[in-house]
Amino acid sequence: MPARTTRAEARKRVIQAFMTSLERIIPEDESKPLKGSKFLDWELQAQALKQAVVPTLLEERAALEDNARVEAKDAGPCPRCGYSPVYLEKETTRTELISPDGSAEIEKQHCRCRQCGGSFSPSAS
Repeated sequence: MPARTTRAEARKRVIQAFMTSLERIIPEDESKPLKGSKFLDWELQAQALKQAVVPTLLEERAALEDNARVEAKDAGPCPRCGYSPVYLEKETTRTELISPDGSAEIEKQHCRCRQCGGSFSPSAS
């Protein structure tokens, strides 16, 4: 069962999200002024950084799981009637999950039971 991405790609995306947010708070260019003069301003900037980076990290971590994508033979039995094998649909959907630090989107696979017609997501995806 393959992951949806590689570690190098995942790290690159998370680092890019962090660096983009960091540039807003502490610009690398010394001629650009720092924003905010109170500790509350800095806290709000840090919160914005966290809300930009943590969802990206969660999305990438989910994509790195060995069972992030299942093959047709590994989809498992139907949870309603127990029939096996089930039909693994080719299309996937993006599902939004809400975390305390923002929304993260993960990709989900779908199966359809040939016996009862039920639709479900394989337990591993």
